[in-house]
Amino acid sequence: MSNLSYDCAMILFDLVSQVFFREVRTRGSHHIPREGPVIFVAAPHSNQFLDLLLGLEIYKETGRRAQFLIAAASMKRRFIGFMARLLHNIPVARAQDDAKPGTGTVSLSADDPCRIIGKDTRFTSEFSPRMTITLPKDIGYASSEVVEVISDTELRVKRELKGEDDVGTAQVLEALEQLRKEGADGFSYKCVPYVSQEDMFRQVYHQLDQGGGIIIFPEGGSHDRTDFLPFKAGFALMALGAMANYPGLQVKIQPAGMYYFHAHRFRSRAVIDFGHPLDVPQEYVEKFKRGGAEKREAVGKLVEDVVDSLKAVTIRAPDYETLQVIQAARRLYLQPGQHLSIDQVVKLSRRLLEAYFHFKDEPRIQQLRKDILDYNTKLRRFGLRDHQVPRAEKNSAKAAVLLVYRTILLSVWAVLALPGTALNSPIFILASVISAKKSKEALAASQVKVEAKDVLATWKVLVAAAVVPVLYTIYAILGTWLAIRAGATIPWIIATPFITFTVLPLMNFAALRFGEAGMDVLKSLPPLIVALVPGQQKALLKLKRTREELSKRLTDVVDELGPQIYDNFKKTRIVDPAAKDGAHALRQRKGGLAANEEASLLDDPMSWLDDRLFGWTMPEPLADGDGAWGDADY
Repeated sequence: MSNLSYDCAMILFDLVSQVFFREVRTRGSHHIPREGPVIFVAAPHSNQFLDLLLGLEIYKETGRRAQFLIAAASMKRRFIGFMARLLHNIPVARAQDDAKPGTGTVSLSADDPCRIIGKDTRFTSEFSPRMTITLPKDIGYASSEVVEVISDTELRVKRELKGEDDVGTAQVLEALEQLRKEGADGFSYKCVPYVSQEDMFRQVYHQLDQGGGIIIFPEGGSHDRTDFLPFKAGFALMALGAMANYPGLQVKIQPAGMYYFHAHRFRSRAVIDFGHPLDVPQEYVEKFKRGGAEKREAVGKLVEDVVDSLKAVTIRAPDYETLQVIQAARRLYLQPGQHLSIDQVVKLSRRLLEAYFHFKDEPRIQQLRKDILDYNTKLRRFGLRDHQVPRAEKNSAKAAVLLVYRTILLSVWAVLALPGTALNSPIFILASVISAKKSKEALAASQVKVEAKDVLATWKVLVAAAVVPVLYTIYAILGTWLAIRAGATIPWIIATPFITFTVLPLMNFAALRFGEAGMDVLKSLPPLIVALVPGQQKALLKLKRTREELSKRLTDVVDELGPQIYDNFKKTRIVDPAAKDGAHALRQRKGGLAANEEASLLDDPMSWLDDRLFGWTMPEPLADGDGAWGDADY
């Protein structure tokens, strides 16, 4: 029964993921240990509920029923809690979930940074040793553990207050001085309780001893930043503690990188990259057993080892602007019409980012970065995307014909998608409104979120899961009422609800497929429109030349610098535009299909019609070969 509930939950989530995601790919799944105790350590944690995708892919690839560590607060949510119980997830009580505002205001002693002074406070009733005091967001949530409550207006903390962005005592005192100039007495604060995790560790140890798997996101909470949050050491304590408590047990740690393309959007794409599993060294276990400084050293080293492994399977940028540069560089590095699969895109982006970090201080790299950002600005001004620039037609007559044809095609797809879209519009509207509201609430309450996009997809799915059965029931009741009003026979009246629950999913599937085709057509219109605007021909031609020049400069830089950091680098590039025999090339793709595949009406309606109406054919497939990075899977 335990396995059955897990299997049913995964089947349910598989259906959810197939609706929400357009494509999900895994890399390195052959690295996953098929048996024995494993801790799956994943990052970044960028999509609250939908990061369950990791457990689904592990289950589909290996049949392993790994258990997630999940915030106890999330267990209280109806749908998430229901799924968590089916999957036998292990709840983790987080102190910040039970934090409460403190009474009065606090300030910091200038003579003793570990002494907190209160005004109108109630320290004796609101604090006890091992609790944490946390200051507001505008000073980086500076916090420290309480070691002694001296009185209602005075307490001592374990160490100086520390917060985000290197906020320390100096910044706290500076902010305090500014508050006093404005007439305030001090900071507001929160009382964060101490939470014992003994029960959670007991469950984890038991699961590992039974040869099971545990999934943990060591950042502690979901976020939408471009880099990791500081890792918590819980997974290291679990691995070392289990091996210390059960002699002979060998725990493996499996790193897993999560990458989403527009994680908050419906019909987005995702890649899960599994690295090489790590064996927990026995010497770490022995140091862990001895306790004290050696225990801390063992935990710290294991965390460092795992972080290094995760860096190899994730894309981490210091800021959003750098991420934009890398994404643009990835596109400029390829010739127009040549495409990578999404897992190859992730690996190429990772390699470019590694190279950027290595050479970022060189003047030509800085100039290339500036020029790429300028190019992105020009794209926004034209309302184009990079991949549309080479396709923008210089021939006005041809552009006009294509524009008319694709506008008609867009109308056709819109008509075909309209019934299902209209019937499901209440779901779309409610999901958008509620997810936006929840995103604002999460941003206001979070210490780490930038725009709180990480919660959007979660709430879209949760709202849809709650609204769909209610909406379909309403339609079934409405259909039955109409059948009665129309004088239908008893068998037809009885059959109406069943017909409704059968036809609606089919209409939704049609709306999904034809809607995607319509969006593809819609995205192809801007370059045609730009090409027809009077006076834009020269500007468009200049933009194309800018792209070509940037692409050549980037390629030359990569060809020159690549061998300096990659021993297996080959100057022929990932895609060799000069290759006549297909060597060193990827299969060319058109309309999202590989060259040796035939476009189908359901998978790629736009290409299917293009091929039949205009007689366009797919190019001959090119042979796969070694890439510029020296490996076949890029």
